[in-house]
Amino acid sequence: MKNTMLIVDPSLLRLLLGIIIAGMWPGMAYYLTLFYPPSRTGKRIGQYFTAAQVSAAVVSLVSAGFQEMDGLGGLVGFQWMFLLYGLVGIIVGFSLLWWLPDRPLPPGEVPIRTGYLKWIPQSRPALAGEDARIHYEDLTRVYRRRSWNMKDLLQVLTDWRLWPLVLMYFGVVGVGIGVQSYATVIIKAANSKLTSVQLSLLAAPIWIMDLIAILLVTPFSDRFHHHRALFFSVPVCIQIAGLLLTTYGGSAWPRYGGLLMVGFGLGPTVPITMTWTNQVFQHRHGEVGVAAASALVSGLGNLGSILTTYALFTGWVSDSAPGHKKYRKSTLVMVGILCLSTLSSVVMTLLLKWAGNGPAAKQISSRSSTSEGEGVIMDGAAKRELQERGLGRLWWRR
Repeated sequence: MKNTMLIVDPSLLRLLLGIIIAGMWPGMAYYLTLFYPPSRTGKRIGQYFTAAQVSAAVVSLVSAGFQEMDGLGGLVGFQWMFLLYGLVGIIVGFSLLWWLPDRPLPPGEVPIRTGYLKWIPQSRPALAGEDARIHYEDLTRVYRRRSWNMKDLLQVLTDWRLWPLVLMYFGVVGVGIGVQSYATVIIKAANSKLTSVQLSLLAAPIWIMDLIAILLVTPFSDRFHHHRALFFSVPVCIQIAGLLLTTYGGSAWPRYGGLLMVGFGLGPTVPITMTWTNQVFQHRHGEVGVAAASALVSGLGNLGSILTTYALFTGWVSDSAPGHKKYRKSTLVMVGILCLSTLSSVVMTLLLKWAGNGPAAKQISSRSSTSEGEGVIMDGAAKRELQERGLGRLWWRR
């Protein structure tokens, strides 16, 4: 009997992977708003987002090792990488069912689990003692969920504030995925003598720069959360400068330095976009606004990755011809979509100043006896959203 092997189109696998993980990123952005005021989620989203940068850097490093495993067990090196990473993902996915609590609970309340969840060990409470009491009093909206219907969802979908954020995300994610997919291709174009292992090692520092920028910039974007556009636009300008240096730099190392600048500029832009989405839509539409807007910004904005992955670089036949102008048009297209992102952030700021960002539903006090579902709760944390912390309580000002 002949041996048969099931051959699956890689494009189909990539499509299925995208469908499965589509809700993870916006879901985590929403999840953090259950524990923190939206204006303070930038640093937290940034810290979560660093996992992607660490992963990109580590993959670049370990892929050099996986290439040495070609032929081991009858598998190619990348197959070993997919196998081991997939196994880790499965283990982590199941562990999260008990590792993370669903949401904060009022002090003393015990969650009731039904169905298959009752067979999973109970996760520890997110908060306990004095922390739980303070959170319960200060972030009342989390514990008094407002019911929503399709009309509320339609209000989110038709809110004009959604579309500048989508365009912001479109540009920076498109460039980020483009650089992630073609970093080694761009480096190879600058120095054709590099081996595949050297290319993998040189790609890792791009994402280390990305990580450093996230840790440096996102805390300040929270302290000055009324100036999100500034903290978004400056890193985007660094990306543009880096792409131009990568395109027009004379020798190989200045062009590589341009890629490091792109990595640094990429870092804070995605977390800031998601945080600004939380900040705007939590105030206007409550939890349904955050969940729906985060999903739409992430989902529609990711169309930028389709552009940079399939239409640019190796997908643009005339632009991938050998010569000193190789990939020049592709990088200039990325500069163009970054300019679109910057312009969108400026337009968003100006329109918010002109039209405001008041709640779409009636606003009620957290001390009100109004039943839930009748308005957006204005709790203590929401009142402080109108203020910036500034530099007053940083360690050097104490």
